[in-house]
Amino acid sequence: MFSVYDKLPGAADDDLLAQAVAEDSIVVTNDRDFGELIFKSSRSHKGVVYLRLRDERSPSKIRALASLFLNYTEKQLVGQFVVVTETHVRFAGGTLP
Repeated sequence: MFSVYDKLPGAADDDLLAQAVAEDSIVVTNDRDFGELIFKSSRSHKGVVYLRLRDERSPSKIRALASLFLNYTEKQLVGQFVVVTETHVRFAGGTLP
């Protein structure tokens, strides 16, 4: 696990995705560009959690992620593109394992 803020500030999304694959990590982001990389450019990934929140402040992100991790296992998230809102979790472009 790594923080982009600490390890790769200013890195391109492509590079972040490649680093996550190299480290066998799931990407957690609020950047919708990762959807294009996955679905339009067919980039390899270990999993992406896209936080599509109206309130993007840290407490809201923490609540959304806590709810996600309470209801789904790591095994269910690996290899998936997961869209998380304040009220829903959707597995995009794939089925729940």
